[in-house]
Amino acid sequence: MRFVVPSDAVSWVDYPEDSPFPIQNIPFGVYWSEELNGPRPCTAIGEYGVDLLLLANSGLIDYPDSDAATASLDGLLQVGRETISSLRKRLYDLFEEDNAELQDDHDLQSLAFFELEQAQMMHPFTVKSFVDFYSGIHHASNVGKMFRPDQPPLLPNYRWIPIGYNGRASSVVASGTEIGRPQGQTKGPNDDSPTFGPTKEMDFELEMGFVTCRENPLGRTIAIEAAEESIAGLVIVNDWSARDIQRWEYQPLGPFLAKSFATTISPWLITLDALEPFRIEGMKQDPEPLANLATTGKPHFDVQLEVLIQTSNSTKPQRICQSNMKNLYWSPSQQLTHQASNGTNIQVGDLYASGTISGESDDSCGSMLELSWRGQRPIEIRETGETRTFLEDGDTVIIRALCQGNGFQIGFGEAVGRIVATSS
Repeated sequence: MRFVVPSDAVSWVDYPEDSPFPIQNIPFGVYWSEELNGPRPCTAIGEYGVDLLLLANSGLIDYPDSDAATASLDGLLQVGRETISSLRKRLYDLFEEDNAELQDDHDLQSLAFFELEQAQMMHPFTVKSFVDFYSGIHHASNVGKMFRPDQPPLLPNYRWIPIGYNGRASSVVASGTEIGRPQGQTKGPNDDSPTFGPTKEMDFELEMGFVTCRENPLGRTIAIEAAEESIAGLVIVNDWSARDIQRWEYQPLGPFLAKSFATTISPWLITLDALEPFRIEGMKQDPEPLANLATTGKPHFDVQLEVLIQTSNSTKPQRICQSNMKNLYWSPSQQLTHQASNGTNIQVGDLYASGTISGESDDSCGSMLELSWRGQRPIEIRETGETRTFLEDGDTVIIRALCQGNGFQIGFGEAVGRIVATSS
């Protein structure tokens, strides 16, 4: 089952035209209930969150009945994409302007509805495994130009396979979690030996990620045409990076401490059904992928992205980057198919990040490394006159994602993190 809400659908719930959570969205998240003193799964409509367990207890919806389902989206992911689509269709019916079931039940509304602005959103699901891809071709080209100036920007394998590495699932954190400045070894080009201490090149990475909702046992592969059946939806990802630590440690096996200290995700899971109207073909792949990675139709998504930074001295955030998910060379379905192509098992709740999504212009670079071009072009904070080449303690990074429809927009919430000093 696939269900796309009509673009002209109207809800009885009143919300502004520019709401990120119109009836066309219906995302899934987890909030902290003060009354019940615990985390609860929810959806969002306009300016309100809606407790899914209270709707289920009233008999209006079917929701997975398990311990995991009461405290996270784990139970919902476990039942698979078809059931998630069915639940989303039922919620649409309840919110649609001509449906009186919930509209006329003011007692249930008073219990189940809460103001999103006041809500404490939680980590939405248990991350079983975390993989970070490198599918932003403009980012990969920029990094190649910086660090391999005498060679082609892209290595020979880049256009043949989705490059990635297995990250650390245990350090994926909820939006709003403070990020401690990591420590590690660094070595300057003229230093005789490395030193240990806090990173001096703290960075963000503008990424999107998808979440799996189907198990694939060890030894099995996933066909490219079936890959999306295992994808529940997308979240915003900020895969924080310590560039100086990374530079010293990444050869020959790739990132380790420079990446594993924290990864921030947004609180809302936006389903592929909600993103269906925003499908695009994506950029042309040259050479054509091998047969196991060859796609047809529109496997990419038109998702507008922006990054804002607010220093401890400024009163409001300043946008420093605008990009788009269409800047990915490899699609989510290709990424998942490639991950499973060697027979590795896929779990429900795996998180796969896209890699840094940079565009072609200077203001579309998805990291401080590129925006400041390795520290050579400081970014000015206009309100205070400060400059940044990399992130300093007290800086808050905000990543937003949005799909612009005809008369509505699909929002993802925010992935927010504030840098704090190293803790011993």
